[in-house]
Amino acid sequence: MISAANSYAPRLLPLRLPRVCVAVTASDPADLVEKAEALIRDNPFLEFRLDYISKPALALPKIKQFLETHPGTVVIATCRRAASGGKFRGSIVSQLDILAKASAIGCQLLDVELSTAQKCKPAQLQKLRARSALILSYHDFRATKKLDETLEKMRAFPADFYKVVGTATTLADNVTMIQFLGREADNHSLVGLCMGEQGIISRVLGVRAGSVFTFASVGPGEETAPGQVTAQELRSVYRIETVDAATRVYGVAGDPVAHSLSPAIMNAAFKRENVNAVYLALHAKTLKDLLNCVRQIPIHGLSITMPYKEAILPYLDNTDSHTTKIGACNTVVRAQDGKLYGFNTDTSGVVRPLERRLSTLQDAKILVLGAGGAARAAVFGLKERGAEVYILNRNVAAGQKLARRAHARSMKRADLKKFTFDVIINATPVGMGNTRETPLQEKEINARYVFDMIYDPPETRLLQLAKQRGAQIIPGIEMFVHQAARQFEIWTGKPAPQDDMLQVVLLAMQERATRAAAAAATKKK
Repeated sequence: MISAANSYAPRLLPLRLPRVCVAVTASDPADLVEKAEALIRDNPFLEFRLDYISKPALALPKIKQFLETHPGTVVIATCRRAASGGKFRGSIVSQLDILAKASAIGCQLLDVELSTAQKCKPAQLQKLRARSALILSYHDFRATKKLDETLEKMRAFPADFYKVVGTATTLADNVTMIQFLGREADNHSLVGLCMGEQGIISRVLGVRAGSVFTFASVGPGEETAPGQVTAQELRSVYRIETVDAATRVYGVAGDPVAHSLSPAIMNAAFKRENVNAVYLALHAKTLKDLLNCVRQIPIHGLSITMPYKEAILPYLDNTDSHTTKIGACNTVVRAQDGKLYGFNTDTSGVVRPLERRLSTLQDAKILVLGAGGAARAAVFGLKERGAEVYILNRNVAAGQKLARRAHARSMKRADLKKFTFDVIINATPVGMGNTRETPLQEKEINARYVFDMIYDPPETRLLQLAKQRGAQIIPGIEMFVHQAARQFEIWTGKPAPQDDMLQVVLLAMQERATRAAAAAATKKK
C-alpha cells in the first residue's frame, strides 16, 4: 500500500495499515487519553486531534505515556488550523512546533494541511519527516472537484501519504472520488473520501478503490467531519475490513434516508448468510443522480423509497406483475447486462405476517385504510389470495378508483359501525413519529387483528387503542422485515434470515430510543 519512493513510511509503519483510523477528540488531555484507552483494544489505529484542546502541548506528556504502554498502536497527530477547517488558532510556527514534539514522543504519522505546507519552508517539512511519516492533506468543504489538479499541487511537497477530501453534494461526487483513487492509487499512497451525508459510498468503498485507509468517529456526536461514520458502524454494519473488488453493492435510495434502518437489517442478513455484499444509504436528491450512480459504481440492487417509487418506473427495462398493478416499485435488480428490473415486495410485507396468523386469507374480511402506494400493495396482494377487501380513504374518489381497479369494495367511514373485520390495516402515514394522531377512534375498531404499517414508533396510538378493544396487534416492524426479507431473496436467491433481521431492527430501534431520551435529558439540563 505504501509507495517504494517514500523513504520513511516503510521503515516506521506496518506494511499494511488498518483500514479504519478512529479520530479521537476531547477538550481536555486526560479525556483524550481516556477515550483512547477505551478504544485501543478494537482500534489500533488512532488520530489524536490536538487542535480540539485549547493548549495542545499539555496533551503530549499523557500521549507519550499512552504510547509507551501501548506499543502496537499507530497514531496520527493532527493540529489543524482554523483556516483549514480545524480548531487551532495559533501560528503556523506554533502548529509545526506541536507536531514536531508529537513526533518526538512517538506519534508515527503527522498530518499537515496543504495550506500550511505552502506557507512554510521546505526544510521545516523535511524536519518533520525525519522521524515520522507525513500526511499532506487537503479538504474541500463545498464540493468534490479538480482532484487531479489538487494532487498535482500537493506533489510539489514530498510526503508519505496524500489525503484528498471533498464534499459530496450529489451521489455522483462519490463516483468522481472513486475514479480518482482508481487512477492514482498505484502511483501514490492516497487517502481519499467525500464528506457529507451523501459521502457514505466513498467512506465504505474508497478503501477498495485505492484509499489506504478511511476515518471514523468514536461515537455518535463525536464526528470530526460531516458525514463521518462511527468505527463500530464501519466494522460491524458495513464490514469494511472485508470489502473487496468482488463485494456487491446494494442500497436504499430516497430523499431523505438518514434515519432508514434498512442498512442495519440488510447488512446483518448479508453477514448471517455469508454473502459478499454491502448495503448503503443513498440520499438521492434527483433520480438522474441515482441512476448515474447505479451504473457507474455499479450498484447491483436498490430498495426504493419515497419519493421515487413511482418516478423510477419509466427507467426500468421490465417489472413484475405486482409493480405493474400497484404502479409503484420498491425493489430494483441490476442485471449483468446493465438492465434494470423492478419488483414490489410491499405485498410480501403485508401478506406474510397475516398468513402466519390466519389459517387462510381466502374470503377473509380485511379493511385497508388509505389509497396510496402502500395501500395499493396491500389491496392487490390480498386480492390475489382471495381476501374480501374493503377500502376506506379520506379522499373518497381516490378510494373508489382503487377499489374499481382491484375489484375491491369502497366504503364510507360512517358505515364502519355496521362491519366487523378479520383484519384492519393502516396504510396511511397517520400516527407516524411521536404524534398521538390515529386514523380510527377506539369505537371504530371492530376486528380480530389490527395491522399498522408504521414502524416508528413501534406501537402507535392506533395499536394501543386496538389492544384496549381486545384486538390482537401486528406492528409495522413485521411488514418492514418481511418486505426486506423478500428483497434479500430476490437479490441473493437465498432464504432470508427473518428472525435475525427482526432482532436487528428491534435492537436498532431500542438504541435509537435510548439516544433520543439521552439527548432530550441533556437538552433539559
